[in-house]
Amino acid sequence: MHNIKLIRVYFLLFSVILFETGMLFAQNKNKDDELLIRKARILSNEAIAKKDTIAIADLWTDDYHLISSRNFEESGKEKNLHFFAKDITSKDNKNYIRTTLSIEVFPLWNMAAESGEWIGRWQEADGEIILKGTYYAKWHKVNDQWKIRAEIFVPLSCSGSKFCDVKPF
Repeated sequence: MHNIKLIRVYFLLFSVILFETGMLFAQNKNKDDELLIRKARILSNEAIAKKDTIAIADLWTDDYHLISSRNFEESGKEKNLHFFAKDITSKDNKNYIRTTLSIEVFPLWNMAAESGEWIGRWQEADGEIILKGTYYAKWHKVNDQWKIRAEIFVPLSCSGSKFCDVKPF
C-alpha cells in the first residue's frame, strides 16, 4: 500500500513537471509570435513612410478588411491596396504611424490580437493635420507568416485644419 501511495506521489509530481514544462514552452512560443508581429508592425510603419504599397499589402491576408478612421470600409487585399495607395500618395508628406500597446496570441488557432495607438500627419493649405486614435488588428498566421486579417481605426482627436471640422459619414 505504501508503494502505491509513493507511485501516486511520483506520478503527480511528474505530471506537474510535465505540465509546467509545456506551459513554459507555450509561453515562449507566444513570446516568439509576439515578437514576429511587433517586427511586422515596424515593417508596416516603414512601408507607409516610404509609400511602398506593395510592402504594406504583403502584410495583409487576401481577405483583409479595413474600417478607416472616417468610416470607409473595404474588404479584399486588392481593393484596399488601391484605396491605401490613393490615400498615402494624396499628399507628399502624409504619414501614419501605428504604435503597438498590446499583443495577445492564441496559438491553437494561429490568431492574435493587437491593439495600440495611431497618428496620422499631413499638410493642408490651412495647417498641419494631426489625427490620432486607437486601433485594433486581428492577425492570422498563414503558412508560418503573420498576416493582418482586419484593422479598425478609431479617431479620438483631430487638430490643425478645417479638415477636422468635416464629420465622416
